[in-house]
Amino acid sequence: MSEVDATFVGHPEVAARFPDLHPAFDARAAVIEANRCLNCFDAPCMGACPTHIDVPRFIKKIASGNVIGSAEAILEANVLGASCSRVCPVEVLCEGACVMHGKQEKPIEIGRLQRFAMETFYAAGGKLQLRKREERSERVACIGSGPASLACAAELRQLGFQVKAFDRRALPGGLNTYGVAEYKLRAADSLREVAMVRGLGVEFENKEIDAAGMEELEREFDAVFLGLGLGAMHRLAVEGAMSSSVIDALDFIAGYKTGARLEVAPRVVVVGAGNTAIDAACAAKRLGAKSVTILYRRQRENISAFAFEYDHAVREGVIFCWETLPKAFAATNDGIALTCVAVAQDAAGLPVPVEGSEFTIECDVVIPAIGQSPLLELLSQARGVTIERGRVVIDRATGQTTNPKYFAGGDCVNGGREVVDAVADGKRAALGIAAWLNTRTEAHVG
Repeated sequence: MSEVDATFVGHPEVAARFPDLHPAFDARAAVIEANRCLNCFDAPCMGACPTHIDVPRFIKKIASGNVIGSAEAILEANVLGASCSRVCPVEVLCEGACVMHGKQEKPIEIGRLQRFAMETFYAAGGKLQLRKREERSERVACIGSGPASLACAAELRQLGFQVKAFDRRALPGGLNTYGVAEYKLRAADSLREVAMVRGLGVEFENKEIDAAGMEELEREFDAVFLGLGLGAMHRLAVEGAMSSSVIDALDFIAGYKTGARLEVAPRVVVVGAGNTAIDAACAAKRLGAKSVTILYRRQRENISAFAFEYDHAVREGVIFCWETLPKAFAATNDGIALTCVAVAQDAAGLPVPVEGSEFTIECDVVIPAIGQSPLLELLSQARGVTIERGRVVIDRATGQTTNPKYFAGGDCVNGGREVVDAVADGKRAALGIAAWLNTRTEAHVG
């Protein structure tokens, strides 16, 4: 990774079109909010956080004016505390568990307080300090440089191990850099966290790992962490779906985040209703689309996107078309004629086309966002690693796979959850790797 990565700021037009979804606290507002916290002894907020950040502790430090100490308390548990403060669904995690709900009061704004602490830390030039420990000779390779690998690599370095992360993309950071909506997390903010992890001594290399590369890593490194996430979005099984006017949702998001695609055609249709679909739809509106329609095969209550994501899309002007499936694409002189069909749910809850219900939507671009496929071809190259239903099988306590030399975490294990879940997986696997390598060392010495 070059020095340029750490100073990447993106295209100025992107920042103008994608202001923060939730404005940051200023110092006065942060202290006022911090003083609302009851510092609960049992801290249900801490238990609701997958990385178990000591929420009362970091909030109390803000209230007392020790903001840098607050950030350091966050980083002890979660090295990606800054990005998680922006992208975590706090409404269903820490803030959702806040005892203020039981008092019929507004929950403490934990996410915004965490963001305030972390941004103050970075603005002051804060760096993650290495713990006092002996340097170890064992080397660990991390395949992928997304949240799971970054958390794993950082923890391993804190334990003294030598770590190198490999990623096929030019910039590290995984979906935090390329796949999260800009109004939630900027690519520059993701790369700032990467730079902090690099400052611990983690090496980064832009390299795509193939079958031969996997064998080489297994020979050269003492352990391998699989943090490679998921692959491409699923393709639409629809006639004409290979058209150049059909754009993968993650490619669409990555395009504008890196400044490669700053314009979009006037009429956009997004297929799917998960968080990625919502991100793509809202981005299309911000990039100038006059109409953005989301097609979903089921009803509103069945969407996988969080309620606050749906509400945000409605405010942005996105139109939702429920119980609808695309059936065929046809190019016209004026764009695309997208033939759709209404669906009903059968006894098993599966969508069944309604006969005679076809209708046409005129559009210019179709963005499928119907889930990602697992990277089965690459995962199958990891010798002795068991894959079930597209996911790496691990010991949940240690992250170790069925080949003891391989550990795994993040989307390739959980199928695609939140950034904070990936961070928790990566840190857990790092501790598992350390314990396994220690056992091998002790056995060798004995």
